[in-house]
Amino acid sequence: MRVCLPIFLLATVLPLLAVAQQAPHPPKSPAANTAVPKVSRPVPTRPVPAKLIPLTPRERALQLLNRFTFGPRPGDVERVLAQGPEAWFTQQLNPQSIPDAALDRRLNDYPTLNLPPDQALLLFPDRGMVQQVAEGKRPYPADPGLAAIYQVQVFKYNQDLDNKKIDPNGQPTFPPPSPAELTAQKSADQATAARIAGDLFSLPKNQRMPALLKLPVADRIAFTTYVAGDQRNLLLNEFTPRERELFNAMSANIGAAYQIGSELTQAKLLRAILSERQLQEVMTDFWFNHFNVFIAKDSDQWYTTTYEREAIRKHALGKFRDLLLATATSPAMMVYLDNYLSIGPDSLANGVNPANPNSKRGNRGLNENYGREVMELHTVGVNGGYTQADVTALSAILTGWGVDRPNQGGPFLYDPKRHQPGPKQWFGHRIPTALSDDAAQWVLPNADPGMAEGIEALTLLAASPQTAHFISWKLAQRFVADDPPPALVDRMAETFLATDGDIKAILRTLIQSPEFNSRTYFRNKIKTPIEFIASAFRTTATDPINPGALANTLRTMGMPLYNALPPTGYYITADQWMNSTALVDRLNFAYQLTSGKFANQKFDSAHILALGLMSQPISTPAPASGADIALQVLEATLIGGDVSAQTNQLIHKQIDSLSANPAPAPPANPTDTLNLLTALVMGSPEFQQR
Repeated sequence: MRVCLPIFLLATVLPLLAVAQQAPHPPKSPAANTAVPKVSRPVPTRPVPAKLIPLTPRERALQLLNRFTFGPRPGDVERVLAQGPEAWFTQQLNPQSIPDAALDRRLNDYPTLNLPPDQALLLFPDRGMVQQVAEGKRPYPADPGLAAIYQVQVFKYNQDLDNKKIDPNGQPTFPPPSPAELTAQKSADQATAARIAGDLFSLPKNQRMPALLKLPVADRIAFTTYVAGDQRNLLLNEFTPRERELFNAMSANIGAAYQIGSELTQAKLLRAILSERQLQEVMTDFWFNHFNVFIAKDSDQWYTTTYEREAIRKHALGKFRDLLLATATSPAMMVYLDNYLSIGPDSLANGVNPANPNSKRGNRGLNENYGREVMELHTVGVNGGYTQADVTALSAILTGWGVDRPNQGGPFLYDPKRHQPGPKQWFGHRIPTALSDDAAQWVLPNADPGMAEGIEALTLLAASPQTAHFISWKLAQRFVADDPPPALVDRMAETFLATDGDIKAILRTLIQSPEFNSRTYFRNKIKTPIEFIASAFRTTATDPINPGALANTLRTMGMPLYNALPPTGYYITADQWMNSTALVDRLNFAYQLTSGKFANQKFDSAHILALGLMSQPISTPAPASGADIALQVLEATLIGGDVSAQTNQLIHKQIDSLSANPAPAPPANPTDTLNLLTALVMGSPEFQQR
């Protein structure tokens, strides 16, 4: 286990972990790709269970915030109560009506978020593109700023080649520098960076970047690598977004395409913590996990950003059919599940020419990955009634769907030469068939009939009762319980079918249900690592100054963003995340954060205490110590509900032991005690629940 906690803290906190593991959980739910009840027609409405104890108004507000945000901030419950839960939810369902200026300012630091893949790749080229420029096979860009990026990248590439050269005796042609030489070079480069920074500060803001681009390449590298502290922050803040792009690209290592994914990951964390449009971010997270792609799969490192922006976030609160078709026509999905490699066995691309009976078929054929997963995971579910023959038929229907120039960031492309000709019998339908009205709206004028086949098939899947049930089950699992109540799932499925898959309507059915608003399903979901990290910042009103460090923490916790390899995405049930290793990691993070030892992150526990005292009435039994009062306020502020007597006893035991034992020494001042109390509350079993 990865343990960085002080011994004195770990010794008395381990019982907290035992409490968490013994906490009651719902029955283990099926995994995301396991069986759900088979449905062949719209299901009848099931009666609502009679013995559901309703939530109080305050609990209902907290339930909405726990499930449809990444954690309530201090005062959020009161704001929802004042606005009215229904009004708050309606506003969140319309994210464009909610200003988000603070987040927008932070996202300006990540230029690739709004670029198409080919432009992002041009700004942060991969190694192959740098090599082509270095070898003269590709010209330098005409744009002076981009040309400056490539000059730096080519310089670093040639240095890398020199470092790998060996002489005829097998010895390095350019011996690596000694540690002393490396130290001396670093000191020289740091001095160069400081000198250049001083020169730039003496210039008007609009002249700084042009002056930087005129410097020798080695000086540009030294500056972008080693300018630090206040100098770096001030320069970056006063650069335009375009100038920050150039700076970041010059500071990147050889083959800078990884920067695209780094920006996307950091932006996701900032959105989760800072966005006012929380419901949109929660639903974007849900749908990305449902339609998962793996960012490290080939060219998906530069396609994933556009995939999340245009396919997922854009349709996260729209119609399911539009969302499904948007993912299906995304290069990211075509690359991830290999459909761009699929070729009809009898297609022109495989050498078969209908006009020439002597033409010979090639040895290429169908790739069934996407045809299988789009039914098993994206729509009808593994028990949706399809067969292996249906997988093969759908894969044939979807031949020709691919990507134009995937290694250069090209767009989705339908290639009729790769399409399998002829009729297909699939899932009870004969394809091709007359286009439905729903499918027709997606077909461009003069579109190839083969493309229309795939659109019709996906439209039929989106309208299927099996899909309505499976998607409703997945939503209920995320927002209600690991083992979702069947009657609620059935009612949500009915709404799905009645509204043509309107996601907003389905969510309204969920949040208005007796199940969602009952104590049975209150605080019964375990936070995933990103939910835990984001809630730690939101509930403490802490501004995240280093989202890159948070991304590394999520990797340590087993949830590197955009890096779920299987198409199932990350599992969201308690059995995946409630274990001793995960809980020690979380408590370790809480301790580092509250004690000021996490990535230079500022943390103010006194501010949290003040916010708690100002936002809610506190009643304590008399007499009560200052630590007792602080603990009660922190629990009410960070958790928003009751804490078990066992958890409270263990926290008190920790504080009492520090006061009683001279070695190790107790916290030096009340602030240290308050920080420790905050860490223990954040590490408690109750804080792991939402």
